[in-house]
Amino acid sequence: MDNVLEKTGMKKSFGKSLLYTLPMFLITFMFMTGGKPNFSDPASALAVLTVFLLVNVLYFFMHYTGKTDRYRAVLFIIFALSLSYTLIHNMLEVRKSMSFSQADILECKIPFCHLVIPMMILPAVFTKSIIFPGSIIGGFANISSMVVLWLIATIVLGRGFCSWGCFYGGWDDGFSRIRKKPVIKKISELWRWMPFAVLIMVALTSALALMPTYCSWICPFKAVTEFEQVTSVESATKAGIFLSLFGGLVIALPVMTRKRTQCSFLCPMGAVNTLANKITPFTVKIDKNSCNECFKCVEVCPLYALTPADIKAGKVSLFCSKCGKCVDACPKKAINYGIRGIPAGTMKNFSRNLFLFVSFLFMAIFSAGSIISTFHGLLKLIF
Repeated sequence: MDNVLEKTGMKKSFGKSLLYTLPMFLITFMFMTGGKPNFSDPASALAVLTVFLLVNVLYFFMHYTGKTDRYRAVLFIIFALSLSYTLIHNMLEVRKSMSFSQADILECKIPFCHLVIPMMILPAVFTKSIIFPGSIIGGFANISSMVVLWLIATIVLGRGFCSWGCFYGGWDDGFSRIRKKPVIKKISELWRWMPFAVLIMVALTSALALMPTYCSWICPFKAVTEFEQVTSVESATKAGIFLSLFGGLVIALPVMTRKRTQCSFLCPMGAVNTLANKITPFTVKIDKNSCNECFKCVEVCPLYALTPADIKAGKVSLFCSKCGKCVDACPKKAINYGIRGIPAGTMKNFSRNLFLFVSFLFMAIFSAGSIISTFHGLLKLIF
């Protein structure tokens, strides 16, 4: 009888998971095909079908297994890798190089990146100028569309953008998963305030210099996207800084700490999104009635967003990126996705399902173009 109940329960769970996946299935199908599937190009059709199945299988397993982070991370990491591939491929086709010249700057041919947004605000307010040399409307990664997408995601997800939408977050997220145990087990939580210092510094220097100083001098992801041509001591110094920060904060420290150190200690956009956690409708909540203070959630948190003091106080800090690691790790199921205004421990399934639908749909739509382009390019190389 118990076996029959187990099997029945499994089928019910499987059926419910399919029902939860159906809206995602329909929306992603319409988005990826434009509502008009075209199979005239086999490589293109196979790329679209592969990405479509990947997205929906991952979403299905989020519901079927009750686990979030492991399936979110697969798409998130693929997104980061494919975005870099797409950018590099496009630049090689247009410029024949990953580097850009002064002519590219003057002609506003630089793809826009969301990390520039905090540096644009003061110059836009006081000088009514846009300091980034990109296309405002039209072209690849134009300014207006990227700002709108980021603004919507930040209002809805807050710092969840750092785990469900950021172009580059999958890089340090991926490297943080290479080792099973950390080599460096303790880093002061005070370092999580560092992005605010970086934000203030780059906002002020960008306003004074009328140029995005973070992009020009310290962005580690220049190593895997586009960078200034090395034609002088200054440009060579910049290239050295980019490579050093990428190697240290995106590769070495994440491997040794099992944490996302670039996102935690450097990224100015992370600071902006942290503040946005004040207004987002979604949050992560701790049910103090169920929590036994084992601190497993503190141990696995990739952004130093949880401390023992937070757990004892029964609340998650503003630094939370809603990645789901703590939710998956809690043996008492005392920490869960929630909706602002609804008490912790109530409507847990509804809150999780709503958050997953919104956040995963955003990531799926946001990432689909670059992932499909990458698969299509790889298929053309193979066949």
